[in-house]
Amino acid sequence: MYKFCALQLNSAMELVEAREGSTTVLVPVQDDTTQFPPGSVPIFFNRRMEMNRDITILLLSILEPSDYLDAMGATGIRGLRVAAECKIPVTISDRDPAAIELITKNRDHTGLPADIVMRDVNALLTEQSFDAVDLDPFGTPAMFIDAAVRGTRRFLFVTATDTAPLCGAHLKAGIRRYGAVPMNTEYHSEVGLRILLGYVVRETVKYDRGVEPLFCYAREHFVRLHLRILRGAQSADDTLKHMGFIHQCRKCPYREEQPGLLAHDRTCPDCGEPLQPTGPLWLGSIRKNEIVRDLRNLADARDLGSKKDLVKLLDTCIEELATSTFYDYHELAKLLGCSPPNIAVVLDRIRSRGYAVSRTHFSGYGIKTEAPLGVILDAINARQ
Repeated sequence: MYKFCALQLNSAMELVEAREGSTTVLVPVQDDTTQFPPGSVPIFFNRRMEMNRDITILLLSILEPSDYLDAMGATGIRGLRVAAECKIPVTISDRDPAAIELITKNRDHTGLPADIVMRDVNALLTEQSFDAVDLDPFGTPAMFIDAAVRGTRRFLFVTATDTAPLCGAHLKAGIRRYGAVPMNTEYHSEVGLRILLGYVVRETVKYDRGVEPLFCYAREHFVRLHLRILRGAQSADDTLKHMGFIHQCRKCPYREEQPGLLAHDRTCPDCGEPLQPTGPLWLGSIRKNEIVRDLRNLADARDLGSKKDLVKLLDTCIEELATSTFYDYHELAKLLGCSPPNIAVVLDRIRSRGYAVSRTHFSGYGIKTEAPLGVILDAINARQ
């Protein structure tokens, strides 16, 4: 809900009230005629990220960290929502003086307790630690991960909006930022998440720490990780066991996994072509099932602006198999030269052959299953 008001910063920036959850803050008035309205003002606020922030509130209510850092506060809305709706001690930081001015105004406007720090996040997290650290930069978080790992005691949350490099559309940028080779496949959204998670893992294990994904997902223009940081060399070694590569045939839909940090040459068993490795990336599960169920139950009890979409996402994730890729069954139907049946029909046909199968939150046309490719193709092209 947005309501215009006459309040202004010293820079004479016009502000408007924005309400999320039970929290109302002031945000800059954006030019909605531009292609990307959040970029039309010097202090960033993206209305479309409300569900991202709603999930933060629900998850922190479950995890109950002793304190929380909103490391890139901008308007301060995420940190102030945490203070209001989770009752957790909050620190909000930003290096931009104008942002600090607005965050301070919003703290005074809401009357909520929050420490405000004008500091570069890398410097802050080199000198201080927090039980939960939240990185939500504009674009890539790559240059902040090392300091964030060092400054996180238990929970690290990371958003990335540079999906083109992560998913392989901007290949060289993805290689530079994340030290991995992405691939622009039909399941590119999942590749992007697993590339980012793999990068965080590699930045974490060098400090003899491990990573446990609690709830990670991709949506529209962003990837979001919610992670638990585990202490000890054994935790780091156990975490590395989930790293590896996805080998994809460029001539057909065949793909396979390979654990480890060194890719090996492989050949497609269906068409004899060399397989192209993607990675290193995370091959393991991207969430804990009990966390997703707790989030779903809590969502029912909260008044959230994104509730409808959030419940749909969580319901899908509860059923989603933990495979490292998915198949776009419409693309497979094109390959077969047939009309795609209803997705429920395809799922039932695969189950009838004795294989687990599910939909995926990554794509409305996506199918996750460990069934052989031939079984999937038969389920799409069956004449029944």
